[in-house]
Amino acid sequence: MAAAPAAAGSGAGRGRRAAATVAAWGGWGGRPRPGNILLQLRQGQLTGRGLVRAVQFTETFLTERDKQSKWSGIPQLLLKLYATSHLHSDFVECQNILKEISPLLSMEAMAFVTEERKLTQETTYPNTYIFDLFGGVDLLVEILMRPTISIRGQKLKISDEMSKDCLSILYNTCVCTEGVTKRLAEKNDFVIFLFTLMTSKKTFLQTATLIEDILGVKKEMIRLDEVPNLSSLVSNFDQQQLANFCRILAVTISEMDTGNDDKHTLLAKNAQQKKSLSLGPSAAEINQAALLSIPGFVERLCKLATRKVSESTGTASFLQELEEWYTWLDNALVLDALMRVANEESEHNQGASEENGLPHTSTRTQLPQSMKIMHEIMYKLEVLYVLCVLLMGRQRNQVHRMIAEFKLIPGLNNLFDKLIWRKHSASALVLHGHNQNCDCSPDITLKIQFLRLLQSFSDHHENKYLLLNNQELNELSAISLKANIPEVEAVLNTDRSLVCDGKRGLLTRLLQVMKKEPAESSFRFWQARAVESFLRGTTSYADQMFLLKRGLLEHILYCIVDSECKSRDVLQSYFDLLGELMKFNVDAFKRFNKYINTDAKFQVFLKQINSSLVDSNMLVRCVTLSLDRFENQVDMKVAEVLSECRLLAYISQVPTQMSFLFRLINIIHVQTLTQENVSCLNTSLVILMLARRKERLPLYLRLLQRMEHSKKYPGFLLNNFHNLLRFWQQHYLHKDKDSTCLENSSCISFSYWKETVSILLNPDRQSPSALVSYIEEPYMDIDRDFTEE
Repeated sequence: MAAAPAAAGSGAGRGRRAAATVAAWGGWGGRPRPGNILLQLRQGQLTGRGLVRAVQFTETFLTERDKQSKWSGIPQLLLKLYATSHLHSDFVECQNILKEISPLLSMEAMAFVTEERKLTQETTYPNTYIFDLFGGVDLLVEILMRPTISIRGQKLKISDEMSKDCLSILYNTCVCTEGVTKRLAEKNDFVIFLFTLMTSKKTFLQTATLIEDILGVKKEMIRLDEVPNLSSLVSNFDQQQLANFCRILAVTISEMDTGNDDKHTLLAKNAQQKKSLSLGPSAAEINQAALLSIPGFVERLCKLATRKVSESTGTASFLQELEEWYTWLDNALVLDALMRVANEESEHNQGASEENGLPHTSTRTQLPQSMKIMHEIMYKLEVLYVLCVLLMGRQRNQVHRMIAEFKLIPGLNNLFDKLIWRKHSASALVLHGHNQNCDCSPDITLKIQFLRLLQSFSDHHENKYLLLNNQELNELSAISLKANIPEVEAVLNTDRSLVCDGKRGLLTRLLQVMKKEPAESSFRFWQARAVESFLRGTTSYADQMFLLKRGLLEHILYCIVDSECKSRDVLQSYFDLLGELMKFNVDAFKRFNKYINTDAKFQVFLKQINSSLVDSNMLVRCVTLSLDRFENQVDMKVAEVLSECRLLAYISQVPTQMSFLFRLINIIHVQTLTQENVSCLNTSLVILMLARRKERLPLYLRLLQRMEHSKKYPGFLLNNFHNLLRFWQQHYLHKDKDSTCLENSSCISFSYWKETVSILLNPDRQSPSALVSYIEEPYMDIDRDFTEE
């Protein structure tokens, strides 16, 4: 007898996959063996011909084979289900049969998800596999979709209870048997129909869970504008349903990721963008627009995101949802963790009550606070993700206005200490098989999602000042007044009724936890990114001083130098933040020199910079630009910094600049350019633009040529740079590209960027500023079509 096919989970993100295979069965001599029947059914399922359903067998035959194969009577039950589910049936008997089938599959699925599934005997097959093989999945799809059929002008109806049983069985089969979810995903009319089942509270949870799994494997993204009465459907959700619906939205509004690293190169992205322009908006963009057109949608999300635990759903409805989670197997581990904490707290409370002679209150009526908190955390995870995606979409400005109006930021500020960055309790809740520091922990995931939202909210947008409170805004104004510079217009335009309240704004709270974060914490990267986004855009002296006064520069230098951080991601985020914090700011360079006050410390700092220029090049760019500005200023304070600062002295040396320039060009190629490392190309251009201003561009190109020759490989660097600059023109001169980022980061007009690139790419070999003048004829390789490589 062939071995039973391996079970395989199909839920999105679950990572529980195992190939469901039917091994080769023995010969056909004598009576058909069970393996022969299953093989024919499997072939029929794949081809659509031959044996495909239980109805093609007699009940006597199935009963006889069941005795040998131990199919748990599932084929016979399916035979009865066919007979009782015809169009004119009242479905009463049909529902009774479903209730017989359901426990046979649900226990198997629960065991599978909780990793307690024991090896079955070789002569048995998983119940879910048998159910699918004998046509159970297709039959349930037909039964569920009966309401779409009209007889004499009247649509058929089935009860919510029956729909619920069908959905649970389908979900359990998807969990345990590979291929089922993908087959369902191919039935687009069925997927669209499932959305209509969410109108009923009784079937909502099962429907949402099945849809989430199906969309997770669907090759093409579903379009929400095809869902009947979408606006009415979503508007009628209560807050609990809306939060769960966000799990589905997370799949429908995010651009699909192919998972291929090559697709992340700028070459591939540009090609994809050209293709998308001819095709129109993507499905994700259409879905985002559909959601934003629903009245009150963003406002309700903001209320969910900022709702306090005490304002959440009452104990009774929460317990009802927990009881239904047995079918939502993706959350079975969470439920297990919740109940474990509930039992621990219940036992503790019971012991305390007995000591005090007080009656014990049941856990079912006195829900532990930790359960309420975890429940709210899991909701907020999904809601914050949806808001974050909408903030990065085409309607970003519209979403920004609504988020500000509905006071998302002050609401999150009020939740910061008690929920978002709350201290772990002694019995901190984690998922089964994980620990408190695991990135899968709901607590940790919420923090990361919160930080990503802050980053998206602050990035190049004047609403970033809503992260402050009134007192902190006044402080910004005072900094500008003291420095005798104009106040930032965005600060003056900020609506004070929408900013944070309390003693500290959200940005200040973030700085406080950032400085307390352990060296090995995974949050350091996201915290630095969130703070850096506040500084991005046109450089603001007041913003920089606000952060400098709170010790941010010293904290960053401690992490880079004294803790000798090893994480490349964290180092990159800290270098980027340090560059934005110090750019053009004399006070920041004074603070730097005060902290890095020995040659030993400075050497450690340089070692970190030189260990990976991909990570540190933004800091190199900012220091280079600052040096150029300082050298053109007549000011005693600036002169003092120029004479004392080790970092400025180091960058001012031509050999240092040439070393950086050579390595920046050498570590990137057109085929490997990504959003992460294209900054190396722009930093090399900054160095050459500043050289051009000083009429030293030919000198720098001649030195690059000499460095090539010293490496015994003439032409390899300048040919590569030529190709990179050709790509730069294609990439940045495209009409949909926003050049303001380059201008803001450098304070150099984009026209000067374009002119410098054109001068470098000049084909005239007599031009002293053209790259081709420094590439000897035998080594010339500048006309390569890099788009096809």
